[in-house]
Amino acid sequence: MRSNRRNFIKTMGTGATGLTFGAAAMSLTSCAPKGAKKHEDDSQILFIGDNIAIAETQYGKVKGYILRGIYYFLGIPYGADTSGANRFMPPQKPNPWTDIFPAVWWGNSAPQIMERRYANVYSSWADHWNYDDVSEDCLRLNVFTPALNDGKKRPVMVWLHGGGFTNGNGIEQDGYNGENLARKGDIVFVSVNHRLGPLGFTNLAGVGGEKFAASGNVGMLDLVAALEWVRDNIANFGGDPGNVTIMGQSGGGAKVTTLTAMPAAKGLIHKAVVLSGAGTKSGEKEYSEKLGAYVLKEAGLTVNQIDKMQEIPWLEYIMIANRASSALSKESGPAPAGLRRGFNPVVDGFYLPQHPYFPDASPSAAGVPMLICSTMNEQSPSRTDASLENITLDEVKERVKQRAGFGAGFGDKAGEVVEAYAKAFSGKRPIEIWSMVSSNRQGVIALADAKVKQPTPLYVAWFCWQPPLFDNRMRAFHCSDICFWYYNTDLMLTHTGGGVRPRKLSEKMSGALLQFMRTGDPDGGGLPAWSKYTTENGEVMVLDDIPEVKNDPDREARKALPST
Repeated sequence: MRSNRRNFIKTMGTGATGLTFGAAAMSLTSCAPKGAKKHEDDSQILFIGDNIAIAETQYGKVKGYILRGIYYFLGIPYGADTSGANRFMPPQKPNPWTDIFPAVWWGNSAPQIMERRYANVYSSWADHWNYDDVSEDCLRLNVFTPALNDGKKRPVMVWLHGGGFTNGNGIEQDGYNGENLARKGDIVFVSVNHRLGPLGFTNLAGVGGEKFAASGNVGMLDLVAALEWVRDNIANFGGDPGNVTIMGQSGGGAKVTTLTAMPAAKGLIHKAVVLSGAGTKSGEKEYSEKLGAYVLKEAGLTVNQIDKMQEIPWLEYIMIANRASSALSKESGPAPAGLRRGFNPVVDGFYLPQHPYFPDASPSAAGVPMLICSTMNEQSPSRTDASLENITLDEVKERVKQRAGFGAGFGDKAGEVVEAYAKAFSGKRPIEIWSMVSSNRQGVIALADAKVKQPTPLYVAWFCWQPPLFDNRMRAFHCSDICFWYYNTDLMLTHTGGGVRPRKLSEKMSGALLQFMRTGDPDGGGLPAWSKYTTENGEVMVLDDIPEVKNDPDREARKALPST
């Protein structure tokens, strides 16, 4: 598949300049207007060569490059090709190599539907999607580090991308870049690609027996394998395998909660950060095994021919699996509240013994401090439709009966819910109330109330910063907080507009994140004193131009929401 990624030179130049702390920005004097002031330090900032940025892994040497003082290693294999006989199987170790592996370009994205990926031009512009080749040889990771072999043990950040369990990759947005955080905090940053959708989560155990026992969770087992790679190799990149924080947003947040509940990941994770993905439940065994049988039938195969499922071209297989999922979903009716259907991790009793945080938190998560954050508006209905700014409260009630944000609507309770939020947030306009009820914190609080029963500390945040884009109609939308945590507000301009205002908040948020990575406590990083969460008070750090801790500001409003 042809690359859709923007020009590499642009990425390495103006696009990746970001917040060039302590290093000279890319000089573009050849393009500068006459009389423009040159950078005081106009020296070389990109280095690559035979003896530059060489690191050891257990499978062989890798060569990256140095950009603005940060070592980049891209597309390092942590697992073997997942096609053919490896499809639906737990990840296998990569084959060792004798030559130096060129770790200078991103690894392939996991198989997913790429058709019309950029069809919505406003979404493509706002999120600045980065995609490249797609293949089953996708078990790759990227490492950003300030130094190699200097004897330091740096905290390690492992980023798990969003996109549900179906789409995305480790560099999907510019804000995922690890350079600025690695520089600011003297940490090692790792981002990961892994199997998604039907190729990562088709549960064939019911029809295929023991051989396919892991098939419903291989996408998550890939992430366990990536964490094992970190444990075994990250010291060679200046990192501390005994201090690893996993962090993910949206589907990546659900990957974080799932990983903390997997016995195979215990000991590989030391802190966890969940952004807009408070997954307390996973898929159920009976339904997922039934779906596996439907996929086999849709493929026109019998149980005795199940191995042929590994030979179907990946795009054809995804289409077959999606048709089977649609058919079963129609037959089964609405899913019980909070349960995942389709191709997601499954509570199989072994790799995932229980729902991660329902009805109680998994014992595997007991030793992992957690930070949870969501955004105030997740979805902004009026971003590209200014007419919705004038919607009435009665119209909002009608809108949220059938659909509310990413989930089902509130049905007959819609009026009660809208009125409760309008009362609790009397200064908000109807369009803002619409966004807030559709982006409510019910899932965040359910996760927090389960996690807080464990002995490790828990912190909750609510990102409410409003970007000055689309005539101020973007609001605190889904994904908007990522670049603040990662010190990338001047890099993810299409989320922030850039400049001093978002940068000030990012200084504080990234500082708190780095402190959490080091100690399990975000205090001392630049934000106000951050109280640990308790169910009684619902302490939450409200992240805005002036951050402050409040006690559960939407508690009364949430009481009107249908129970999950």
